[in-house]
Amino acid sequence: MEKTNQKNRHVYWNPYFGGFLLGLLIIFTFYITGRGLGASGAVKSGVVTVVNKVSPEHTENNAYYKKFIDGESSPMNNWLVFEALGVIMGAFLSGAMTGRVKLKIQHSPKITGKRRLVFALIGGLLFGFGAQIARGCTSGAALSGISVLATAGFISMMAIFGTGYLVAYFFRKNWI
Repeated sequence: MEKTNQKNRHVYWNPYFGGFLLGLLIIFTFYITGRGLGASGAVKSGVVTVVNKVSPEHTENNAYYKKFIDGESSPMNNWLVFEALGVIMGAFLSGAMTGRVKLKIQHSPKITGKRRLVFALIGGLLFGFGAQIARGCTSGAALSGISVLATAGFISMMAIFGTGYLVAYFFRKNWI
């Protein structure tokens, strides 16, 4: 009985410790690369690469795509791509070490798995669209911005958490 409870238990790091480590990582990233963290740049590199493989003519004629295409190197040869791959591998490693690697959809008993996936997809698309408009994702615009005391970083963080707090009111019935 004790073994079953121990296996199904969720073991998470203290969020303050995780935040402290994230702060150290941002400082280390600035020291090594001269810029902060970010994930949306990796997605952009992937999209540009796919578009260039499917339709090189379109990439050459599009001002946005063209600035990322260099005849000598691939857009995938970007440190942000390797950062994102490292995050994915680290997540799987962490899950494997704690016995939590399994395919499942976590959701409240009040909604279905399908509804949870639809909301996650819509949220992800909106967040990706917003990251392109803002020229950076949460980690790029907010965390890295705050770490260099940029006003835009503080505004981004307040907007992200403020909007999340306000919108949560309308969706909380799906979770509690």
